[in-house]
Amino acid sequence: MADAKRLTLPIGRDELATLDAGDACLLTGPLYTLRDAGHIRLLAEREAAGSLPYGLEGQTIFYAGPTPPAAGRPFGAVGPTTASRMDFATPDLHRSGIVATVGKGRRSRAVHEACIETGSVYFVACGGAAAYLAKCVASSQTVAYDELGTEALRRIEVVDFPVFVGIDVQGSDVYDLV
Repeated sequence: MADAKRLTLPIGRDELATLDAGDACLLTGPLYTLRDAGHIRLLAEREAAGSLPYGLEGQTIFYAGPTPPAAGRPFGAVGPTTASRMDFATPDLHRSGIVATVGKGRRSRAVHEACIETGSVYFVACGGAAAYLAKCVASSQTVAYDELGTEALRRIEVVDFPVFVGIDVQGSDVYDLV
């Protein structure tokens, strides 16, 4: 990824607006891991409080269920989960302040529209590279939902985490470029 754009998280929507579907990027900074059950809990808390809890506004969610620590790293493996499983929650979370998500695979029309409406981006991480991606994780801290195990909300610090822009703020989709 020699020509990759280096992005520092958290990232603002103005910088996201400079990205195009298909751009290779390296992310450095905090990502928040969350999957299906965690999304249900987060939406319920957001509804009750009227805003996103845990300082998530302006942050990026990585759809992942990391494995236990291994080889002196926070995780043995941390790969992207199929993003469409979170499509039920993504538009609401973008409207509440989540600026980007990371996963694998295509997204629904509703997610495309939410990216356009809110100036948010969907990043695609390479499936099957979970052991490599774990090498990009410097630290991990459980934030909430510890009882959900791999689906807990975790704040991880990543360094040069490789992704591609899957859906940009204009709604262009990398899967349509092929």
